[in-house]
Amino acid sequence: MTTARDLAKASLEAVKARNKEAWVALYEEDGMVQDPVGVSRFDATGKGHQGRNAIAAFWDVFMANQESFDYTIHHTAIGGDEVAAYATLHIALKGGVKFDVPVLNVYKMSPNGKLASLRSFWEGG
Repeated sequence: MTTARDLAKASLEAVKARNKEAWVALYEEDGMVQDPVGVSRFDATGKGHQGRNAIAAFWDVFMANQESFDYTIHHTAIGGDEVAAYATLHIALKGGVKFDVPVLNVYKMSPNGKLASLRSFWEGG
């Protein structure tokens, strides 16, 4: 049986593998990504990216300058159909700049076993 924790890990692994199709396919047709939550350079309205087409477009912007992506999960806590994952993202940009971003990601699983939403809390977006 798939859990929200399984989907969270699959999401991060798809990003690490730079597999856009696999990442987008994890979401429901009407899924939502808020990364980060609130107004940011990735989301001028702060309302998130709703639907697979918008999620795919977010991927293109988010990944445009990245050379590589990795992560360390420090802790997860599951509750019902959601999981909160405290992690550090290890990002390398084209041109050699590398940095770490501490995040608290909240993944919600739909009744169909797909991601209904990702809400990513981090500063500096």
